[in-house]
Amino acid sequence: MTDITNIPGYNLVTLMKRLEAATSRLEDLTVFQAQALHNTTTTTASSEISTAPTPVPTPAVAAPVAVPVVVASAPAPALVPAVSESVEEEAPPLPPFVVDFDALIEEFVKPFAARSKEIDPSVSEEASLLADAFTAERDFLLVVSKSKKPTTGAPVYMDLFKPITSKVEAIQSIREGNRKSKFFNHLSTISEGVSALFWIGQEPAPVPFVGEIKDSAMFYSNRVLKEYRDVDRKHVEWAQGLLAILTALQGYIKKYHTTGPTWNPVGEDVVKVLEEASAPAAVPAAPPAPGAGGPPPPPPPPPPPASVFQVAKEPAAPAGGLGAVFAEINKGESVTAGLKKVDKSQMTHKNPALRAQEPIAAASTKSKQPSPPTKPQNLKTKKPPRMELEGTKWIVENYENNHEIIIEAELNHGVFIHRCKNCTVQIQNKFNTVTMNECEGTGLLVQDLVASVDLIKSKNFGLQVTGTLPTISIDQCDNGQIYLSKSSLQAEIYTSKSSGLNVNIPDETDEGDFKEQPVPEQLMHTIKNGKLVTAVVEYAG
Repeated sequence: MTDITNIPGYNLVTLMKRLEAATSRLEDLTVFQAQALHNTTTTTASSEISTAPTPVPTPAVAAPVAVPVVVASAPAPALVPAVSESVEEEAPPLPPFVVDFDALIEEFVKPFAARSKEIDPSVSEEASLLADAFTAERDFLLVVSKSKKPTTGAPVYMDLFKPITSKVEAIQSIREGNRKSKFFNHLSTISEGVSALFWIGQEPAPVPFVGEIKDSAMFYSNRVLKEYRDVDRKHVEWAQGLLAILTALQGYIKKYHTTGPTWNPVGEDVVKVLEEASAPAAVPAAPPAPGAGGPPPPPPPPPPPASVFQVAKEPAAPAGGLGAVFAEINKGESVTAGLKKVDKSQMTHKNPALRAQEPIAAASTKSKQPSPPTKPQNLKTKKPPRMELEGTKWIVENYENNHEIIIEAELNHGVFIHRCKNCTVQIQNKFNTVTMNECEGTGLLVQDLVASVDLIKSKNFGLQVTGTLPTISIDQCDNGQIYLSKSSLQAEIYTSKSSGLNVNIPDETDEGDFKEQPVPEQLMHTIKNGKLVTAVVEYAG
């Protein structure tokens, strides 16, 4: 091999100068092209170009004719525009109602989740799921902004709610699993409040729906405030934080979604939007390092899961039992091979001597099994007392010896009182209807009603009306006192299968006193003109 230093006219210094000049031109060309197309600097690409020819000026370089090949193969000028385009590609702007919902999460939801960590791990877990539920609803609203409204009840329409529903169900399960926790009121506050996220299905009145949910959550948050108002300020701020979330959500809905989610009338089909959202974004692969090979091959796919149709081998059935019976039956004709031959002398219908004997009582050979003992009444488990607002109905049940049950009802609320003993229930404000069922020694105080008071299977009860109501219905009740106000004297009272009832009417001559009027129990029936005529039996004395 000929030494290049012995070639006439060869000068190593001249070769290095030529390489530096070519490199400088490439650098200038790269910077000029990047500034003209994208107004950005490409120092990284230029540095790669400037360092590309550095291995050339070594004693072992090839002939000078190879120098133009090295310079011409520099790919930097052609790669710079492609890299810049992929970096500066901007996503389309978000609609205003999605931007404002993001702001609501940042301002109210995330601080509440962080504050919940200071209360209790179970409360923190519920608050974290609450934040996840808001994030899932944010994704739902983003789909709404791009899609036409699907048909209500369609499978894809129901699938849109599943991410939110799963978080709500998880919060409900945490609450039910911690009923004995001292932070049960905290857990119930979140559990009631998270249902406000279902406003997306409450067309055409989502704003009042959130108001009802806020009232339900406030029932438990007021308990938290009452318990910790003078003890620990952080619990007070925590309770106020959740109510602030619901208030902000109500204002947000009133601004953007007055009658329901604002779907895009010129958007695409919701199925197509969901497919585009679930498709992975294309990420440009980084170029391999100089001298390195291609990317490593992908790992092999995991083994396929076991087939759901594969039936596990069942353990062999133990000897005896039904398995042995069917095994004997499957023998076929040989099943009777082990039977004993009965002689005619042993047959009752052919041997008169056997018929003369008394039959053996089959029942005497069987041991009479004792009936299982019944559990004493005082050992039976009592259900815990409960007072909750489910939708628009208050549920009050299983209370005993409690005379401080107060309900703040609204016009559309109903109240159901069940199996309470020696209690007093006071319902404030005007509301729809109330039913008291299977109660004993319970007093009921109401103001104004839209519909009626229904008393069923109750004993030794008391009912006082301070306002107005149209109807009182009494069925299968004993020993009850009803006190009416002057404004409720027009009420209609219906009774059936009841005894010991008295209606107390305000005395006009003595302010604050009542006159007791017994409800008749005895009726007289006669036949007149072929018809049954019923009259009340009155006693004068």
